[in-house]
Amino acid sequence: MTPIRMPLAVPGFLQSRLDRPVAVLGAGVSGRGLCQLLAALGAEAVVYDARERAFTAADAEHHALFVFSPGFAPDHPWLRLARAAGGTCLNEIDFASLCWQGRIIAVTGTNGKTTLTEFLTHALAGIGREAVATGNIGHAFSQLAAEQEGGAPESIAVCEISSFQAESLRYFHAEATLWTNFAEDHLERHESLEGYFAAKAELVRRSDAVWAGSSVQSFSSSHPLAAEAQERFTWVPTENQPADPRLADTPFADYPQRENFLLAAAWWRASGFEPEALYAAARTFAVGQHRLARVDEIDGVTYWNDSKATNFHAVEAALTRFAQPVLLIAGGKAKGGNLAAFVHRIRSRVRRLFLIGETAPRLAAAADREGVPHDDCGSLGEAVRRAAESARPGDHVLLSPGFASFDMFRNYEDRGSQFAALVRARRPSPPAQ
Repeated sequence: MTPIRMPLAVPGFLQSRLDRPVAVLGAGVSGRGLCQLLAALGAEAVVYDARERAFTAADAEHHALFVFSPGFAPDHPWLRLARAAGGTCLNEIDFASLCWQGRIIAVTGTNGKTTLTEFLTHALAGIGREAVATGNIGHAFSQLAAEQEGGAPESIAVCEISSFQAESLRYFHAEATLWTNFAEDHLERHESLEGYFAAKAELVRRSDAVWAGSSVQSFSSSHPLAAEAQERFTWVPTENQPADPRLADTPFADYPQRENFLLAAAWWRASGFEPEALYAAARTFAVGQHRLARVDEIDGVTYWNDSKATNFHAVEAALTRFAQPVLLIAGGKAKGGNLAAFVHRIRSRVRRLFLIGETAPRLAAAADREGVPHDDCGSLGEAVRRAAESARPGDHVLLSPGFASFDMFRNYEDRGSQFAALVRARRPSPPAQ
């Protein structure tokens, strides 16, 4: 049966603000989605992006509504200009949620949120629910709202929410939030762990119920949120749990992915769904690229692509998968955090480091202090070559950078794809016939 959809519209308090052109701040994925949604609403969009078109106080006077991408921190100068002009400022997720008529399940966390978003969407589709993955996953919520004309009441948006999106929420509301884990990340924006946690907490305040993993519980115990929203939390033991034979030969058989399944299963049971359906979904689910994916085995050496690991916690989780110290390719654009402490924590799990990107000198200094052998590599190609030369049969070469990719690559996908190509190029050509 075709779902019944109401006409696409915005709440009354925003309607008059669409009579004037809407300022879209940021021309990336979110900005493009916003333009699509505004067009569906019959509104005009004017896009401002630092790389293409500057934004001035005079520009601000021409708009009543300003919708911004996650890259804009709440105190961004352009948002200050917009507020000074008396404008209404909403982030992209907020604006899209006001146009969405269906249900919202939110997913957040330092790591694992993309996989959990994709898995929940896959599992819900498997039991016949109309579910779509959206948000920080690369499919803007505003684009989804435009494509589905606001969605039907039974439609489910499984919405990945980053701290950048959560910190400025005003109207977004989720019936449930799944919070995978919490560890050091994005301190270049939030300045401290407490600031990072506070950004995530804005999502909790806009959710009817929250399922959260062990590391979230540990940190929240000293945060005001623990008392403020305690009744909304279901704490899910996600660390150091015994193996589940029903997950054998699935992506969730081992950590770190098992953490995602445990959280999904807790919410799934509370929602009244058949548990076996979730296990069936696990058996047919494939984890996305660049997430601790085996690339190839060459001369007895196995190469792993974990380019999605853009923070310390992700690297440490990946290292637990290996029984012996690995040859680790790491480095990239800094995001804050205690780099020296990170190297100290991983030293026993790394036989040699191959360092790339702008953080290479600082990583090298920390490795020297910890006695970890290392090579400073000028490129990813050099890192792969040196790692291969150092490897012995039975070794593992792991790309798990721990930092953002934007100093050398377009994004983490580009970094992972280049790594995979470099590895496969090392495979000897078959002999001529």
